[in-house]
Amino acid sequence: MRLKNKPWANDLVDQHPESALDRPDPSEKIDWAARFGNDHPIEIEIGSGKGQFITTLAKQHPETNFVAMEIQKTAAGIILKKKLDEGLDNLQILCADAANLVAYFGENSTSKIYLNFSDPWPKTRHEKRRLTYKSFLAEYQKVLTADGMIEFKTDNSGLYAYSVQSMNNYGMHFDFVSVDLHHEKEEIVEANVETEYEHKFASKGQPIYCLHAQFLPKN
Repeated sequence: MRLKNKPWANDLVDQHPESALDRPDPSEKIDWAARFGNDHPIEIEIGSGKGQFITTLAKQHPETNFVAMEIQKTAAGIILKKKLDEGLDNLQILCADAANLVAYFGENSTSKIYLNFSDPWPKTRHEKRRLTYKSFLAEYQKVLTADGMIEFKTDNSGLYAYSVQSMNNYGMHFDFVSVDLHHEKEEIVEANVETEYEHKFASKGQPIYCLHAQFLPKN
């Protein structure tokens, strides 16, 4: 969902290049270790919205580095404000298109990728825009470590079914699948970190679909 333009958010991104990259040159590799000041594991959320999920994770796991990847500059600015207000040194914001993921992250550099409530692009002619289409999966496979994981959540049953099929066709292994995440075992529900959309949909009684998947070792 496109957010209403907020000039202050756009300006904030421009004022803090140390914390937010606005459409960086894809021909120049980003030195994430230098930006974070350490070589801790990196986890990426693609499409971070207003940042509730990724900022919560960053607070819970100071030993891990997180990148909020968001194509909308206004959304990037909203996340950046939360980062600055809460002093989250282990969070960086990348305002860029996920189709260029390999340009921004080195091979085997990322331990986890989160896809939360992505645009379902329901029309058949838009299939290639879905973040679980095979071309995106190929990008994820390149940047993830050998034991790296994709964690996916949605309220859209069509996108969920498509994603299961797409990942299965790609030869991925499923570690966890659920068609009603909020009614799983108590320990699973308690460990779940909600997004803004997830809280909204779940509070209305809508089921939340979830899967965790890994790429099989290359021959």
